[in-house]
Amino acid sequence: MFIQTESTPNPATLKFIPGREVMGTGAVADFPDRDAAGRSPLAAALFQIPEVGRVFFGSDFVSVTKTDGDWRHLKPAILGAIMEHFTRGVPLMAEGSSDEAEKPANFSEDDSEIVEQIKELIETRVRPAVAGDGGDIIFKGFDGSAGTVFLELRGSCAGCPSSTMTLKNGIENMLRHFIPEVNAVEAV
Repeated sequence: MFIQTESTPNPATLKFIPGREVMGTGAVADFPDRDAAGRSPLAAALFQIPEVGRVFFGSDFVSVTKTDGDWRHLKPAILGAIMEHFTRGVPLMAEGSSDEAEKPANFSEDDSEIVEQIKELIETRVRPAVAGDGGDIIFKGFDGSAGTVFLELRGSCAGCPSSTMTLKNGIENMLRHFIPEVNAVEAV
């Protein structure tokens, strides 16, 4: 088994591509800490490496964020854990576990048409781009009176030094261009 690694805009995160499906198209799982890893044998194995601070599963990749240490020392242990998991054929998620229940997005029914446009742009233009960087972005709400879109950053995007620039210069400008009712984008 050959696992590729790619750097991400977040210097504390690497993207590991095992050459096979991880979560499947459109599905993700975020493990922001060791306590959340109990629902996945692979995430639990990765958190056994002391410097691992966050694990994120995308459709065909695993991104790992370090808390400390040098990638030269961490990569072999991470590669070993991922390889062992996939070669043993262990399920990715523990039996009977499911991803945390998502809270419904917060917006007024009067704004439902605008929200559908926002979600469509995020799904088709934003999510594929951030997945390429080892992360994900989720629509969390829209305040129609202020024109503010609320988004949650996951995986390598969470805590990334360039995430503010991505939100403001990339996503906010794109949404404002296509949807005049949008004035600002904020992370939650």
